[in-house]
Order: sequence, then C-alpha cells, then structure tokens
Amino acid sequence: MSLRGKIKRHVERLKAAKFARDEKGATLIEFGVLALPFFAILGATLETALVFFASQILDSAVGDASRVVRTGQAQSAEWSMANFRQSLCSRTLNVFNCDAIRIRVRTVNLFANATYAAPVDEDGNWTLVEDYNDGGPSSIVFVEAYYKWPVALNLFGFNLVNQPDGTRLLGSSRVFKNEPF
Repeated sequence: MSLRGKIKRHVERLKAAKFARDEKGATLIEFGVLALPFFAILGATLETALVFFASQILDSAVGDASRVVRTGQAQSAEWSMANFRQSLCSRTLNVFNCDAIRIRVRTVNLFANATYAAPVDEDGNWTLVEDYNDGGPSSIVFVEAYYKWPVALNLFGFNLVNQPDGTRLLGSSRVFKNEPF
C-alpha cells in the first residue's frame, strides 16, 4: 500500500472515531424518540379533562334546572319543554349545542320506578323520546338529559369514544319529590 493510501485510511479512521464520539445530535434523537409518547399522554390528559369538565357542566345545569321544577316555579309559570330546555341551556356556559341535548322530564309513582333505559341503541341512534311532565305538588319527578360529546383524540384505538359515531355519551339525571307548593 502506498503512503498516500495509508494516510487516507488513517484520516478515515480518525473521522469515524470523531463521528462516533460526537454527541451533537443526541438530544434531537432522544426528543424524537420521546416526543410521540409525551404528546400522546398530554393530549389524552387534556381530552379526559375536557370530557370531565363537560360532564360536570351538564350535571350542574340539570341540577339547577331541576330545582326550578322541584320548587314549583316551573309549574306556576306553566313551563313547556322549550322553557325547561332554555333554563338548562342558560346554565351550560355555551359548551354544548343546546339543540342536541336530549331531555326527558317525567313523573313516576315511586322512587323505585325511576329506572333508566338506554337513550341510544347499539348503532348509536337516539331511542330516548323527549317528554316534559313536571307534575304537581308532591309528585316524584325524574329528569334525564343526554348529550353526545365529540371526541377529538384517537391514538391507536385508545380514546374516550363509547358510541359508534365517534362521540362520548354524557348523561345526567335527578329524581326528586316536588315540594308541596
């Protein structure tokens, strides 16, 4: 081998050794490896928080609107479904599309008769028949409200979807005895 070939080979070994010791790109590679799981966990946390936030708003709105029925104010004002919906929607902080909230207010004979039926079928279609009957004094009233919350994040099949249409069904209910107004 010529002197020129030996020098060239020696320089190539030095470059390879120097390249092997170089750590300038290590941070970028580590970030690339950890970024996907980090952002997936961050997104899942935010999505879960939004679903819980929306669920709490719906539950609070149903409780507040039901209080108007329980105290007899709705009956004395001769409320209809539209009035109850307006009362409920005014308490949702504009988080929901109020026209998409399904509501049923009905009277039952006994607290034990306040039973739930699935508001959607296995295909995600609504089966709940909206109704408004706020009863009279001392009536037992069962109030139900449901909403299909859109779920944005879907990572590898891990999501909060519980409906075939890619939404999460949120629900809230109250069972109470009207005051003797």
